[in-house]
Amino acid sequence: MVLKSAFPRVIGLIDTQSASDMIGAVPEQTETRRASRYDAVIATLVGLCALCVSAYTAYVQRQQVRAAVWPILEFDSSNAPDIHFTLANKGVGPAIIRHVIVRVDGQPVRNWREALERILGPGEHLGSESDMRGHVFAAGESRTVFTPHDPENNPLNFDKSNPLWVKMNKERFRVMVEICYCSTLDECWTLRAGGSIPSTTTETRRYPSPSATSFQQ
Repeated sequence: MVLKSAFPRVIGLIDTQSASDMIGAVPEQTETRRASRYDAVIATLVGLCALCVSAYTAYVQRQQVRAAVWPILEFDSSNAPDIHFTLANKGVGPAIIRHVIVRVDGQPVRNWREALERILGPGEHLGSESDMRGHVFAAGESRTVFTPHDPENNPLNFDKSNPLWVKMNKERFRVMVEICYCSTLDECWTLRAGGSIPSTTTETRRYPSPSATSFQQ
Protein backbone atom coordinates (compact mmCIF):
# COMPACT_ATOMS: atom_id res chain seq x y z
CA MET A 1 0.00 0.00 0.00
CA VAL A 2 1.45 3.36 -1.07
CA LEU A 3 0.84 6.34 1.13
CA LYS A 4 0.40 9.75 -0.52
CA SER A 5 1.36 12.92 1.21
CA ALA A 6 -1.46 15.15 2.26
CA PHE A 7 0.50 18.19 1.15
CA PRO A 8 0.82 19.04 -2.56
CA ARG A 9 4.24 19.10 -4.08
CA VAL A 10 5.55 22.62 -4.51
CA ILE A 11 7.70 23.09 -7.57
CA GLY A 12 9.38 26.49 -8.11
CA LEU A 13 12.56 28.39 -8.55
CA ILE A 14 14.71 29.30 -5.64
CA ASP A 15 15.68 33.00 -5.47
CA THR A 16 19.40 32.99 -4.98
CA GLN A 17 19.72 36.82 -4.93
CA SER A 18 20.45 38.00 -1.47
CA ALA A 19 18.64 40.92 0.13
CA SER A 20 21.89 42.82 0.39
CA ASP A 21 22.33 42.64 -3.39
CA MET A 22 18.85 44.06 -3.98
CA ILE A 23 19.40 46.91 -1.54
CA GLY A 24 22.73 47.75 -3.16
CA ALA A 25 21.14 48.25 -6.61
CA VAL A 26 18.98 51.15 -5.46
CA PRO A 27 21.84 53.69 -4.95
CA GLU A 28 23.25 52.85 -8.38
CA GLN A 29 19.93 53.69 -10.05
CA THR A 30 19.71 56.91 -8.02
CA GLU A 31 23.19 57.95 -9.09
CA THR A 32 22.31 57.25 -12.74
CA ARG A 33 19.19 59.42 -12.56
CA ARG A 34 21.15 62.19 -10.83
CA ALA A 35 23.83 62.12 -13.52
CA SER A 36 21.14 62.33 -16.20
CA ARG A 37 19.72 65.44 -14.54
CA TYR A 38 23.16 67.04 -14.45
CA ASP A 39 23.64 66.27 -18.14
CA ALA A 40 20.28 67.87 -18.96
CA VAL A 41 21.10 70.99 -16.93
CA ILE A 42 24.52 71.32 -18.56
CA ALA A 43 23.02 70.85 -22.03
CA THR A 44 20.44 73.56 -21.28
CA LEU A 45 23.12 75.97 -20.07
CA VAL A 46 25.23 75.31 -23.15
CA GLY A 47 22.20 76.00 -25.35
CA LEU A 48 21.47 79.27 -23.53
CA CYS A 49 25.09 80.35 -23.84
CA ALA A 50 25.04 79.59 -27.56
CA LEU A 51 21.83 81.59 -27.94
CA CYS A 52 23.33 84.56 -26.07
CA VAL A 53 26.49 84.44 -28.17
CA SER A 54 24.42 84.31 -31.35
CA ALA A 55 22.28 87.27 -30.25
CA TYR A 56 25.34 89.31 -29.27
CA THR A 57 27.04 88.51 -32.57
CA ALA A 58 23.95 89.67 -34.46
CA TYR A 59 23.88 92.86 -32.37
CA VAL A 60 27.56 93.59 -33.06
CA GLN A 61 27.06 92.99 -36.78
CA ARG A 62 24.05 95.32 -36.75
CA GLN A 63 26.09 98.04 -35.04
CA GLN A 64 28.88 97.59 -37.58
CA VAL A 65 26.41 97.96 -40.45
CA ARG A 66 24.93 101.07 -38.80
CA ALA A 67 28.38 102.59 -38.39
CA ALA A 68 29.19 101.84 -42.03
CA VAL A 69 26.17 103.81 -43.34
CA TRP A 70 25.82 106.51 -40.67
CA PRO A 71 25.12 109.97 -42.18
CA ILE A 72 25.86 113.20 -40.29
CA LEU A 73 24.40 116.41 -41.71
CA GLU A 74 25.77 119.89 -41.03
CA PHE A 75 24.15 123.20 -41.96
CA ASP A 76 26.17 126.40 -42.02
CA SER A 77 26.43 129.88 -43.52
CA SER A 78 29.51 131.80 -44.59
CA ASN A 79 30.57 135.17 -45.99
CA ALA A 80 33.65 134.03 -47.91
CA PRO A 81 34.14 134.34 -50.78
CA ASP A 82 30.46 135.33 -50.84
CA ILE A 83 27.45 134.99 -48.55
CA HIS A 84 25.93 131.54 -48.89
CA PHE A 85 24.25 128.72 -46.97
CA THR A 86 25.54 125.17 -47.22
CA LEU A 87 24.38 121.70 -46.26
CA ALA A 88 26.98 118.92 -46.03
CA ASN A 89 27.06 115.24 -45.17
CA LYS A 90 30.05 114.58 -42.91
CA GLY A 91 29.11 110.96 -42.30
CA VAL A 92 30.14 107.74 -44.03
CA GLY A 93 26.76 106.82 -45.52
CA PRO A 94 24.11 108.51 -47.69
CA ALA A 95 21.70 110.97 -46.06
CA ILE A 96 18.16 110.89 -47.46
CA ILE A 97 16.42 114.22 -46.83
CA ARG A 98 12.86 113.49 -45.74
CA HIS A 99 11.56 116.81 -44.41
CA VAL A 100 12.82 120.40 -44.20
CA ILE A 101 11.67 123.44 -42.24
CA VAL A 102 13.42 126.81 -42.66
CA ARG A 103 12.71 129.53 -40.13
CA VAL A 104 13.51 133.23 -39.94
CA ASP A 105 13.21 134.64 -36.43
CA GLY A 106 11.52 131.40 -35.44
CA GLN A 107 8.78 131.68 -38.07
CA PRO A 108 8.66 129.08 -40.88
CA VAL A 109 9.02 130.19 -44.50
CA ARG A 110 8.09 128.21 -47.59
CA ASN A 111 10.97 129.23 -49.86
CA TRP A 112 14.11 131.36 -50.03
CA ARG A 113 12.28 134.28 -51.64
CA GLU A 114 10.03 134.50 -48.59
CA ALA A 115 13.09 134.19 -46.33
CA LEU A 116 14.76 137.16 -48.06
CA GLU A 117 11.59 139.22 -47.71
CA ARG A 118 11.65 138.56 -43.97
CA ILE A 119 15.33 139.55 -43.78
CA LEU A 120 15.55 142.46 -46.26
CA GLY A 121 11.94 143.60 -46.46
CA PRO A 122 9.45 143.51 -49.35
CA GLY A 123 10.79 143.75 -52.87
CA GLU A 124 12.46 141.74 -55.58
CA HIS A 125 15.37 139.76 -54.19
CA LEU A 126 17.60 137.59 -56.33
CA GLY A 127 19.57 134.48 -55.54
CA SER A 128 20.54 130.98 -56.65
CA GLU A 129 19.34 127.88 -54.86
CA SER A 130 19.58 124.09 -54.80
CA ASP A 131 16.81 121.84 -53.56
CA MET A 132 17.21 120.10 -50.23
CA ARG A 133 13.93 118.23 -49.87
CA GLY A 134 14.10 114.74 -51.34
CA HIS A 135 17.79 115.00 -52.18
CA VAL A 136 20.15 112.16 -51.29
CA PHE A 137 23.47 113.48 -50.00
CA ALA A 138 26.30 111.08 -50.66
CA ALA A 139 28.96 110.61 -48.00
CA GLY A 140 31.23 113.66 -48.07
CA GLU A 141 28.91 115.66 -50.34
CA SER A 142 28.54 119.38 -49.70
CA ARG A 143 25.97 121.55 -51.46
CA THR A 144 25.40 125.29 -51.50
CA VAL A 145 21.66 125.43 -50.94
CA PHE A 146 21.27 129.20 -51.28
CA THR A 147 23.35 132.20 -52.39
CA PRO A 148 21.75 135.67 -52.29
CA HIS A 149 22.56 137.98 -55.20
CA ASP A 150 22.75 141.73 -55.69
CA PRO A 151 20.42 143.65 -58.06
CA GLU A 152 22.79 142.81 -60.94
CA ASN A 153 22.26 139.12 -60.11
CA ASN A 154 25.81 138.63 -58.88
CA PRO A 155 26.73 136.85 -55.64
CA LEU A 156 27.29 139.10 -52.64
CA ASN A 157 31.07 138.92 -52.52
CA PHE A 158 32.94 140.07 -49.44
CA ASP A 159 32.68 143.86 -49.50
CA LYS A 160 32.19 145.88 -46.32
CA SER A 161 31.47 148.97 -48.41
CA ASN A 162 28.37 147.32 -49.90
CA PRO A 163 25.35 148.03 -47.65
CA LEU A 164 23.52 144.96 -48.98
CA TRP A 165 26.47 142.71 -48.13
CA VAL A 166 26.76 144.26 -44.66
CA LYS A 167 23.06 143.76 -43.92
CA MET A 168 22.92 140.24 -45.30
CA ASN A 169 26.09 139.26 -43.49
CA LYS A 170 24.56 140.40 -40.21
CA GLU A 171 21.06 139.05 -40.74
CA ARG A 172 22.03 135.60 -42.06
CA PHE A 173 22.16 134.35 -38.47
CA ARG A 174 18.40 134.80 -38.23
CA VAL A 175 17.99 131.77 -40.51
CA MET A 176 17.58 128.39 -38.85
CA VAL A 177 16.73 124.97 -40.25
CA GLU A 178 15.13 121.79 -39.00
CA ILE A 179 16.00 118.90 -41.30
CA CYS A 180 14.87 115.31 -40.86
CA TYR A 181 17.07 112.82 -42.71
CA CYS A 182 17.45 109.04 -42.77
CA SER A 183 20.09 106.44 -43.51
CA THR A 184 19.70 103.56 -45.95
CA LEU A 185 18.62 101.45 -42.95
CA ASP A 186 15.67 103.86 -42.50
CA GLU A 187 17.05 105.15 -39.20
CA CYS A 188 16.27 108.85 -38.93
CA TRP A 189 17.61 111.95 -37.20
CA THR A 190 16.58 115.60 -36.96
CA LEU A 191 19.18 118.34 -37.38
CA ARG A 192 18.46 121.75 -35.83
CA ALA A 193 21.04 124.32 -36.84
CA GLY A 194 21.66 127.91 -37.85
CA GLY A 195 21.62 131.15 -35.98
CA SER A 196 24.14 131.74 -33.24
CA ILE A 197 23.38 128.64 -31.16
CA PRO A 198 25.18 125.28 -31.48
CA SER A 199 23.54 122.77 -33.79
CA THR A 200 21.95 119.63 -32.37
CA THR A 201 21.10 116.26 -33.89
CA THR A 202 18.57 113.96 -32.24
CA GLU A 203 17.41 110.50 -33.26
CA THR A 204 13.76 110.25 -34.25
CA ARG A 205 11.52 107.25 -34.81
CA ARG A 206 9.70 108.69 -37.81
CA TYR A 207 9.89 111.70 -40.05
CA PRO A 208 7.02 114.22 -40.18
CA SER A 209 4.61 114.42 -43.08
CA PRO A 210 4.60 117.52 -45.32
CA SER A 211 2.52 120.36 -43.91
CA ALA A 212 1.90 124.08 -44.35
CA THR A 213 5.17 124.81 -42.53
CA SER A 214 7.28 122.54 -44.75
CA PHE A 215 9.97 124.14 -46.88
CA GLN A 216 9.16 123.73 -50.57
CA GLN A 217 12.68 123.69 -51.99
